[in-house]
Amino acid sequence: MRAVVQRVKRASVRVDDEIVGSIKDGLLVFLGVAGGDTRADADYLVEKIVNLRIFEDAEGKMNLSALDLDKEVLLVSQFTLLGDCRKGRRPNFTAAASPEAANELYLYCLEALEKTGLQIASGEFQAMMEVELINDGPVTILLDSKKGF
Repeated sequence: MRAVVQRVKRASVRVDDEIVGSIKDGLLVFLGVAGGDTRADADYLVEKIVNLRIFEDAEGKMNLSALDLDKEVLLVSQFTLLGDCRKGRRPNFTAAASPEAANELYLYCLEALEKTGLQIASGEFQAMMEVELINDGPVTILLDSKKGF
């Protein structure tokens, strides 16, 4: 399971010209589910995301997490994070989980994030989404559950 975590001043997701999820100050998380991923992968990423010390403290050092500061999180499914571009010019997405398996783990991650007590918003699984964001920093972190255990 892979995640791109961006620190944002605000972010929103539109589907068919309607905002389906938005946050003010916090983290925008793009989540890609690979074939063979499990709830253990999801638990690892959720714990890592909410505890990442990527917000500045009073001295300007990245020393605080979303949990420390009660930040908001916007979770957006993005299977293209599993794209393999090593051969040819068209990404290969065979590493991505089936839509059914990916949706199950995406919803599990959403539920796990909600249990943290943070304000959580989401995109719409398998929809064509427009994501708008204002980066804060910018700060962007790549996470991969297979590289973390």
